[in-house]
Amino acid sequence: MSNDGLQRILGGPPGAVLAKLVFLSVLVGAFLAVFGLTPPDLFNALARLFHRVFGFGFEALREAGRYFVYGAMIVVPLWLVLRVFGRR
Repeated sequence: MSNDGLQRILGGPPGAVLAKLVFLSVLVGAFLAVFGLTPPDLFNALARLFHRVFGFGFEALREAGRYFVYGAMIVVPLWLVLRVFGRR
């Protein structure tokens, strides 16, 4: 691969990009250390967040299904009675 192709992929000269990445890595690492966070903690927190969001979503569907069944227990028999006795 030519140097121009590598620069195009990296977004600049490889040395400059490496220096920026090192600087940003140290800056982000210091920020995380100030708050006592580690990357595994962040990933675990993110996984728990998705688990809770999906749990709430499925719980909401479960509640909606329960309401549907409760309503159908009243509506369907009434509809059936009205259909049977409504015909003359």
